[in-house]
Amino acid sequence: MPSTSFSPPLALASLSGQSDASWARDGATYAGSAFLGGIALDAEARTAARRLVARGRDEFLPPDPLAFVDQQLAALEDVPIRPGFNVRATTAEPIREAAEICRRRDALLEINAHCRQDELCTVGCGESLLRDGPRLCRYVNTAAATGATVGVKVRAEVPGVDLPALARGLEAAGASFVHVDAMDSESVIADVADATELFVIANNGVRDEATVREYAAYGADAVSVGRPSDDPVTLGRVRGAVDRHLTPGVRSV
Repeated sequence: MPSTSFSPPLALASLSGQSDASWARDGATYAGSAFLGGIALDAEARTAARRLVARGRDEFLPPDPLAFVDQQLAALEDVPIRPGFNVRATTAEPIREAAEICRRRDALLEINAHCRQDELCTVGCGESLLRDGPRLCRYVNTAAATGATVGVKVRAEVPGVDLPALARGLEAAGASFVHVDAMDSESVIADVADATELFVIANNGVRDEATVREYAAYGADAVSVGRPSDDPVTLGRVRGAVDRHLTPGVRSV
C-alpha cells in the first residue's frame, strides 16, 4: 500500500475556492501536508459548484479542472510539503484521471465525502457518499488502481452512518488514509483508528495544545487545521503541540 506519511504530521485542510498552491506554499513552514481544493471534476459537480458560487460561496471553477489539478501540483514541486488534492465527482472516471495526476506528482488524492451543502448532496457528491458506501468504495478502488495514494475526507455525526464500518470498507477498497472531521464527537477518532490500519488524520477544532493532545490520545496519526490555516500564530501554536505529541509516533502505512 502506498505511504501516506508526512512530516511533521500536521496537514492544512482544504477550503473551497481558497486552498491553492500559493496557500500551501505559505503554510509549508508549519505543515507537512496540504490538501488543495476542493475541485469539482465533472459536469454535474461543476453545476453544483456554480450554484454555490451564485449564493456567495468560494469555489474553484477553472475551464479545465484536471489541468488545474496538474498545474497547481506542479507549482509545489520546489516546496517542502506533501500536497494532496480534494476532489468531487458524480462518476468514477474523472476521479481516476485526477488520481493519475496525483500519482505522477507524488500527491495524495482525497475523495470528498464531507461537504454537506444541499447543492452538492443533491447531485451525489460530498456527504451523500457516506450514505452510499458501495459507490464511495468503487471510487476509492478505481483511484487506488492507478497506484496513487488515495484517501477520503469524511465527517462524523451523520445519521445512519457507521463510520468505523465504512472505514473498514474503504480500507478493503484500497484507501491508505481517512481524514475525519470529528465534529463534536472527538472519540470517533479512536473508533476509526481501532477499526482499521488506515492513516488517520483528525480534523475539527485543532487550534492548540489541548486539541492536539486529545486527538493524539485517541490514536490519530496526524491532525489538520481548517479555517485558521492561513494564520501563522495558530499554525505555530499547533506545530509546537504536534512536535510534542505526534511526531515521535507518526506511522506510515
